[in-house]
Amino acid sequence: MAGLDLDEAPGWKVYLLRCADGTLYCGSTVDLARRLAQHNGETAGGARYTRSRRPCELACFAPCPDKSSALRLEAQIKRLARKDKIAALEGHLPRS
Repeated sequence: MAGLDLDEAPGWKVYLLRCADGTLYCGSTVDLARRLAQHNGETAGGARYTRSRRPCELACFAPCPDKSSALRLEAQIKRLARKDKIAALEGHLPRS
């Protein structure tokens, strides 16, 4: 996803990170670039889970209309098996 403007879609986003150890991390935010920097230790913050699994790269993300829908989608993604997570999140991406 190099060269992608991470905040091209305004509002809430649900994202999946691929960590250095191959695991996936799911989260939601309104500022994806800031959150990715936090997960990679470039700025303060980030999840405890990703601290020992750096560097993390963005696998995919989906825009959501509001915080409530983002948190619901995040919870749904977290309940899925690893092999289904990316496919499910990409299924929520708007079609061109």
